[in-house]
Amino acid sequence: MSLPPLSPEQLVKPRHFELRISLIFAALFVPVGVHLPYFPLWLEAKGFDAGQIAIILAAPMFLRVVTTPFITALADEAKDRANVLIVLVASALALSAGYFLEPTYVVVLGVSLALTVVWTPHSPLADSLALSGVRRFRSSYPSMRIWGSAAFLCANLGGGVVLAWTSADAVPAMISIGLVGTLLAALLAPRLGRPRRASPLSAADLQDSAPKLLNRYFLLFVAGAGVINASHGFLFTFVSIYWKSIGLSETLVGFLWAWAVVAEVCMFLVFTRVFGKVSVPALLVAAGLAAIVRWVLYPLVWPFGLGVPGFFAVQVLHAVSTGLILLGVQKLIAETVAEERTGAAQGIAFFANGFSMAAATLLSGPLYVAFGVGGFYVMAGFALAGICLIALAARSAPERRLGR
Repeated sequence: MSLPPLSPEQLVKPRHFELRISLIFAALFVPVGVHLPYFPLWLEAKGFDAGQIAIILAAPMFLRVVTTPFITALADEAKDRANVLIVLVASALALSAGYFLEPTYVVVLGVSLALTVVWTPHSPLADSLALSGVRRFRSSYPSMRIWGSAAFLCANLGGGVVLAWTSADAVPAMISIGLVGTLLAALLAPRLGRPRRASPLSAADLQDSAPKLLNRYFLLFVAGAGVINASHGFLFTFVSIYWKSIGLSETLVGFLWAWAVVAEVCMFLVFTRVFGKVSVPALLVAAGLAAIVRWVLYPLVWPFGLGVPGFFAVQVLHAVSTGLILLGVQKLIAETVAEERTGAAQGIAFFANGFSMAAATLLSGPLYVAFGVGGFYVMAGFALAGICLIALAARSAPERRLGR
């Protein structure tokens, strides 16, 4: 598939390109690093029950799977993606102020739904700008993207410290302040014009290329990976609430979240050297097995007297249960999908993961009400189901690259 030629302006590398993209990634992940671990604590503090918390968190997940590809496609058609990113970040900042209204169920759910429409596309648009730099100027994507992980880790730690000093009421303010920083970074985004390839998760690329990827092998693999990853839904929704319920401080909760991120980053650093020659089915099965072990151990740590060190030990498994899923799916796409279809492949994987995670998150509310921390055992069943799908996929491996 031939690509449109670059204009003379697009051949000129913007000043400090890598630094500016790194700042964008860092700024993007600060509010995310606050929202993921601490937003459920704020919801609980405002009197929402487990079922309502699950719906408030799951409903935006269902919505963003539909809206994000279309917004990304529209951004590709704009004069410059940087301008779209600025508008989306500014909109997210404005909508985040809705959390300062009277926190009724309808208000919080409505704000969360509206916010996800303009917040979720930030990351694929930043990826699009970064990947344009990789293709045009030979910039290093990992050296820019790693600052997002570092910022997420710092937000986990800093958010816990702030909540320990104040209360869960500070969560909306921290999210809004984080989005202010994101807006400032977005204003520095380099102007690169329209992309020559569709941006990650673009609906246009999905429409053109997805039909060629709708085969048993690829669909079973991404479905299996999505189900294994979705088994983390109970963790993301209720583990902070559980840790608080057994007396752990907000600071300690932040350290536990950050420790998992450190483990995942370490996996990224050693993956090529340690797992580079391991097959995709083996990687994903290993991730599923690690998830099963993790979900079986979580309810046992505190009753068996293993205490906080036990939780830190279990959190290390995040490197395998999450890290190998992310890297394994990318390895699958790189090895089996033709280059011109990689955007569509990413989009299909996004759909599979998004819907699975939303469903698991929605189920987590009733599970926490019925079983408390024992809901993790059901998530072990999710991971086992994912492993079965991976095994079925491995039996139907293609003899050539997909999407030709």
